Amino acid sequence: MEKTLLEPVVSKILDEMRLRPIPLGVSNRHLHLSVQDYQQLFPNQPLIEKKALLQPGQFAAEQTVTLVGPKGSLKNVRILGPLRSHSQVEISRTDARTLGIHAPLRMSGNLDQTPAIRLVSPYGELELPQGVIVAQRHIHMSPLDALLYRVKHGDCVQVAIQGSGRRLILDDVAIRVSPQMKLEMHIDTDEANAAGADDPAAFATLRPSSARTQQP
Repeated sequence: MEKTLLEPVVSKILDEMRLRPIPLGVSNRHLHLSVQDYQQLFPNQPLIEKKALLQPGQFAAEQTVTLVGPKGSLKNVRILGPLRSHSQVEISRTDARTLGIHAPLRMSGNLDQTPAIRLVSPYGELELPQGVIVAQRHIHMSPLDALLYRVKHGDCVQVAIQGSGRRLILDDVAIRVSPQMKLEMHIDTDEANAAGADDPAAFATLRPSSARTQQP
């Protein structure tokens, strides 16, 4: 087939692939712990995998803690593994009101000037001096996915979520590109409820030509 005839066919196929559903991951409140903090809360106990997550090497652990804030507490908050270099707690806006703290909207790892929280396990407790955030909605993807969707690490896009009886357009969805990542969008429970995304059949699609560079 001549190149002039092949190009429109390839272009059409790529356009159709860009509209394919993106797996949707709803992140309930959870935390990541450093080795030191984990040992203080669960001395001499291994972190036990309960359920593997879609992202390679990541899992929900058997161990849970209670988050204690100035106004309230949240029990059975699950630890995600593996252990990290810094501890971080991810909650929703609703959770923040329950705890009585002002958790800022941040990307994972951006913990400067974030609020403190007390962590309590059956074996110990500690005061985390900072590290509580509301995670910015984002899409994990591989470099090949990024090439296909015509986006790059750090871009923000618009995404349509088709849920149970609802359809929601979300702006300011960050793109996170890594060779170790699989295609998956992460939203929290507040966003999932607004979109009716508690349905297992819910999915997301990236809106064409919405990508823009995220402001610092």
